[in-house]
Amino acid sequence: MLLITGGLGYIGSHFTVVALQAGYEVVVLDNLSNSHAGVKDKVEQITQKKLHFIEGDIRDEGLLDGIFKRYAIEVVVHFAGLKAVAESVAQPILYYDNNVSGSLNLLKAMQNNKVNKIIFSSSATVYGEPKYLPYDEQHPTNPINPYGYTKLHVEHVLHDVCASDEAFAAITLRYFNPIGAHPSGLIGENPKDIPNNLMPYLIKVANTELPYLQVFGDDYDTRDGTGERDYINVMDLVEGHLAAIEYLANTGFHVFNLGTGKGTTVLELVSAFEAANDIVIEKKIKPRREGDLAKFWAKADLAKKELNWEAKTSLLESCQLVQQL
Repeated sequence: MLLITGGLGYIGSHFTVVALQAGYEVVVLDNLSNSHAGVKDKVEQITQKKLHFIEGDIRDEGLLDGIFKRYAIEVVVHFAGLKAVAESVAQPILYYDNNVSGSLNLLKAMQNNKVNKIIFSSSATVYGEPKYLPYDEQHPTNPINPYGYTKLHVEHVLHDVCASDEAFAAITLRYFNPIGAHPSGLIGENPKDIPNNLMPYLIKVANTELPYLQVFGDDYDTRDGTGERDYINVMDLVEGHLAAIEYLANTGFHVFNLGTGKGTTVLELVSAFEAANDIVIEKKIKPRREGDLAKFWAKADLAKKELNWEAKTSLLESCQLVQQL
């Protein structure tokens, strides 16, 4: 049985779908701070399977302990966390409390209940300014914003727990930039506030919910001056988690990049979105956002070698507007 924290969020809900379809029994814990309770029904509609849902927060130690005592959890897949770079710069205490303290509570509850396998949702932001590109897993880690620091702190804790307990297995998956949605269109990226990520913002502009796309910076050292990222389809990303569950048979601490290995600028992604959906997106150039890097993309060879995983979905396919949210 899997415990999936943040399992109704964007990436968590897509992983919950593939986990149920793969035959796992699933317990989802989510505080609904940036997700929607109705996603549970949509996940069950897609999979024709039931999941156990608990509304709650990873900072609630008593709740966590009760979950482990009630359910026979074997593996924790830990998505729950705040993830907006600009918000982390403005509210660092909130980010350290939620992302670091919450993860410590989760690990304490695991240890108290003899659960010793975890997959952690980390981020390419732990690398910081590129010393070289593409980033591989040996690239130095030096985050440039509080969000990245919180992810790196949790990685360090997981490393130390594995060093202290030879039976413990932890895999940290460093994501690049997830985009796209489940082919059913029933679930996708649907933040409660104005989106921080590019794709849901594009969708809201396409649906006339927002008047134009804000492009933050057009003076970076990239092909067209806009930020360059490694955009990975969310379904490819969550398949990487399924592969990682099998790899947990290898105890100790392991790190894998999950990305496409290819950089795409903001304007290139907008062009692909326009082509995929036969639409014109209004856009306005805005100043750079604090905490944003000019460009980065992944080297994901290790995941291919060890997990037998690689991204397969094209950028155009990822841009097809399938969400019915």
